[in-house]
Amino acid sequence: MTAEKITSARNPRIKELILLQSKSRERKERALFVVEGARELSRAIEAGFVPHSIFYCSKYIERVDLPKVVEGTEVFEVSADLYDKIAYRGGTEGVIALIRMEPLVLEKITLSDNPLVIVVESLEKPGNLGAILRSADACGADCVLVCDPLADVFNPNVIRASTGACFSVKCACCTSEEAYQWLSTRNIFIITTQLQDYSLYYDIDLREAVAIVFGREDRGLSDFWKERSNAKIRIPMAGICDSLNVSVSVAVICFEALRQRKRIT
Repeated sequence: MTAEKITSARNPRIKELILLQSKSRERKERALFVVEGARELSRAIEAGFVPHSIFYCSKYIERVDLPKVVEGTEVFEVSADLYDKIAYRGGTEGVIALIRMEPLVLEKITLSDNPLVIVVESLEKPGNLGAILRSADACGADCVLVCDPLADVFNPNVIRASTGACFSVKCACCTSEEAYQWLSTRNIFIITTQLQDYSLYYDIDLREAVAIVFGREDRGLSDFWKERSNAKIRIPMAGICDSLNVSVSVAVICFEALRQRKRIT
């Protein structure tokens, strides 16, 4: 079947796409989000997410080279000029899709026998959240709990920074209280990351079931988590800076957990 060709930014479907790119409220109300790039779209489909519609530009990719989608997905061809206007970033191989949103709830998460859980509280920057999801995938974390979020997990910058790892990592959005109760009922040891006067991260046993909690970029952790942690750790700082970017901190500590668990070969 020949794809309908769209050349105007005034087309209702293009207007919808642009709105979903920029507005978190619209994404939530319509239960749709935007994925840009052949790699990211393939990873979304492999993880079970269902495309609602796909927009491609034959200047950059042929229809036969699009990731395989379920029957009934609408496919549109857009002109090169229009694609260059609507593309959120460069180098995305000429494809943008609207994907049906799945609820990110704790009830859907299953854990391994010896889980490694990443908890982030009130993160504000989508790029940081995306980088954390990418690290979670790389270190084999069981899941990421996004508590009291200020950044939308389905923000295009999250998807971009995660390189699509946001689809492979189990993720739930919840309150800190809900996350704490969920961890407690599963007897998961809670470790908080803080700046001073606590154990160095590599001196703590990370081989058992643990949840490592990281705070907001500008304020760190709230008292809620500090008062409920089973252990407190820090990363030593040898220079004039007193902290690392939160996504870097997640990578440093979680790869120490990976090392201790002897998953590195």
